[in-house]
This record gives sequence, structure tokens and C-alpha cells, in this order.
Amino acid sequence: MAGNDGLTAQPPESVTWLVHVDRTMWVGGVRGLMLQALHPLAMRGVWQNSNFREDPLGRLRRTADFVGRVTYGSPEEAEEIGRRVRAIHRALRIRDPDTGKIHRVDDPELLLWVHCAEVMSYLEVVRRAGAPISDRQADRYLAEQRRSARYVGLHPDDVPGSVREMNDYFDRMRPVLRVIPESAAAVRFLLWPRLPENLRVLSPAKPVYFPFGALCYYTLPGWARRMYGLLPEVPQFTVTAALRAFRLTMNTIPDFVHQRMLDESTRAMLRASRERLGAAGYDVSQGLRALVDPRRRPARTPG
Repeated sequence: MAGNDGLTAQPPESVTWLVHVDRTMWVGGVRGLMLQALHPLAMRGVWQNSNFREDPLGRLRRTADFVGRVTYGSPEEAEEIGRRVRAIHRALRIRDPDTGKIHRVDDPELLLWVHCAEVMSYLEVVRRAGAPISDRQADRYLAEQRRSARYVGLHPDDVPGSVREMNDYFDRMRPVLRVIPESAAAVRFLLWPRLPENLRVLSPAKPVYFPFGALCYYTLPGWARRMYGLLPEVPQFTVTAALRAFRLTMNTIPDFVHQRMLDESTRAMLRASRERLGAAGYDVSQGLRALVDPRRRPARTPG
């Protein structure tokens, strides 16, 4: 973390910031959930151990909180949320109705699938939406994300650290993946979620969500969409155009408006991060997103 002096879990100079500050991450997050659901055991783990169906936005917010803390939070905050996540996973079990066996949620193979489906979704969606991320930077991002994998209990050496390694991993996993009833139900739910009680006032605007859910679905790899078969195929160039329009629109929203979508604890963490970086000489006058611009980073002297 040269030049960051331990201010944040990942430094502003990292490719991780370049990816994670992009608002297209919301599409990547939902796309990641849809991809993760293709692993039968991983999907049953979610189905049996979470309130996903009652509060889908809550799960997305919790994921955003984890990603935020292991990116913008202090190293201590990142370690703390990692301990909490590992403790929760350690206590949970999955019953496989096909075999009658009981599995641990923190099985390394399951954790690896969830990690890879998530971070590859972030990277592919943000790049496709138009973020200027080179092939070399894409490899760097995945190498940096080995640190996030460590927080959930994986050994970094066991995690794909380049686009080629990640593609090889997905090729190996394809025979394991299939659509079970819970998978199809989860994706249908993500396309048309039931709003939690505290957000029922937004019900009249619910039809606006469907285009967003469909955009997430259509960014899935072709083989994943063919497995689900839930929506008719559309030309992929229209998906790319829609994704770029989404990015352009979302990235113009001021930080204070966008952050209303986050939990208060996440917003507090981001405020603290901004204060630490500002005190260290970073130009945070335009918010954390502006720090991916090298002109807003402080001058650093060797040593």
C-alpha cells in the first residue's frame, strides 16, 4: 500500500478503487447474485440461511457495506468486518436435499465460487459500461481482490488472480452449475422483487425496477442466460448501449444523493474515510470518486 500509509484497506491508487467507485457496480452486484445462484449448494445456502426473499435490498446493501469497508475503510475496519463475516459463516449449515448431507457454509469451494462470481461480475460490468480499464489493469484488479478473499476465509494463493485464471476457473466450474427451482425463483425475484415493509411507499415506482433487473440479467454470460432461459434474447449491442447509458446517468448523481441508497453505518464509514484521506493531503473536495483522478492525489516523496 505504498503512498497510502494504511489509511484505507485498498489505496486510491489501486485498480480496486477505479472499479468500485463506479456506480455501475449496482448492476454488477445483482448480476453477481444471479451468477452465484447457478451453484446449487451455494443457492441453497442463501435460501436456507437468509431473509433474501423478505429483504432483497438488504442483502445488496450488506454486500455493498462489505465491499465498501474492504475498499475504503481503514485496515482495522476491514479486518473487523472480515472477522464478523467469517464468524457468521462458521455457524451456518446447508442441507442438501439431493444427498441428505449437511455442508458448512464456509466450505472453501463455496466461498471461492461466491467470491469469483462477485468480483468477476463487478469487473466485467464496469468495463463493458465504458470504464477505461486496460487488460493489464483488469489483471491487477483480480490480484488485488485476493485480499478481499482473505477476509472471508480463503487463502489468497487459492484464488484466481488474473482474467485468464478466472476464465479457466469458470470453465472448470461449468459442469457443476445448474438451475434448481431455488435458482430460477431467486432470479425471477431479482427481476421483480417484493419490497420490504419500510419501502412499500415506493411500490407505485416498482415497474421502473424491471428494466434495471433485466439489464442485470442480460449482462450475464451467454451460457448463464441459456441455462436460465427466463427472458427472450436481445441483441447484445443494445445491452451494452443501455449499460453505458446507465453508467453515464448514475455517475452524474452527487455523492450525497447516491449514498442515500446505503445503510447509515456504511455512510459513516465513507465519511470517516474521506476525513482521513483529506487530513493526509488528498483532495477530497469532490468526494471519494474524484480520487481515481491522479490530479487529486497528494504528491508523494520516495521513502
